[in-house]
Amino acid sequence: MNISITARKFKAHSTLKEHIEGQINSLRKFNDDILNADVILSYQNPKDSLKIAEIILQVPGQTLTAKEQTEDFVKSVNASVEKISRQLKKLKTKRISKKH
Repeated sequence: MNISITARKFKAHSTLKEHIEGQINSLRKFNDDILNADVILSYQNPKDSLKIAEIILQVPGQTLTAKEQTEDFVKSVNASVEKISRQLKKLKTKRISKKH
């Protein structure tokens, strides 16, 4: 799985990148067929603004996206990962129900 992290208008710290990679790798327990993961980090204003994290996940046959904005990048990433995990669970249950 390829993970690309894009930080718009700033340079992301290595600790933030490690946190993102850990969160994205935790999604493997829901689906082993993840091809690519693109994480886009941005903000609206330089001071006291909302931090936006967008995750674009590619699995065979589909592209899943989640976008979340909070006052902190870590919280935004965690909320986006939570949304993606719900989408992966739903996708898995659909595949299982089609088999039966």
